[in-house]
Amino acid sequence: MKECIMLAAGLSSRMGSWKMLLPWQGSTVLDSALDNALAFCDRVILVTGHRAAELHQRYMGCSAVQLCYNVRYQAGMFSSVRCGAAALSGGRFFVVPGDMPAIDAEVYAQLWQQQSCGCLLPSYAGKNGHPVLLPFTLATHILAAPEESNLRSLIRAYGYTSVPVESRAIHWDLDTPEQYQKRLATAC
Repeated sequence: MKECIMLAAGLSSRMGSWKMLLPWQGSTVLDSALDNALAFCDRVILVTGHRAAELHQRYMGCSAVQLCYNVRYQAGMFSSVRCGAAALSGGRFFVVPGDMPAIDAEVYAQLWQQQSCGCLLPSYAGKNGHPVLLPFTLATHILAAPEESNLRSLIRAYGYTSVPVESRAIHWDLDTPEQYQKRLATAC
């Protein structure tokens, strides 16, 4: 099974407003990110936190989306990664922020086609981005790691391979109003 942990629990503090349901190409940021992941993955584990009730109401009828509430979402992104990792069924898995609505299914497919058993990071113009594809053994490390850990350091310690892709959208997260406006204009 192709699984993806999608992180949508944060406060969007740098954006100044909650970004997950901001408009994006006739839909929303999170709807687009989910649609793109589900165009390749069998299941998305959507980790919620801030404004979780809205997301649970919105996606509870989607059988390919497993909702996973992170009670410790205010502790930071790694707490959400851990929450999602606890819900995995086994096998390699993707991790991607929910504020990356322009990553298409081809990026997921390119990573999945690699025969590596290690961590795989897409790379565009020499810079790594998202989604990351991780071996199931890393889920055990994620769950056992101290709360103050982060995914980046675990991936570095485990070792990774950069996989060149032809999509600059692997770098397009939406953290600030300026980034959102720029990406919205670029995507149209």
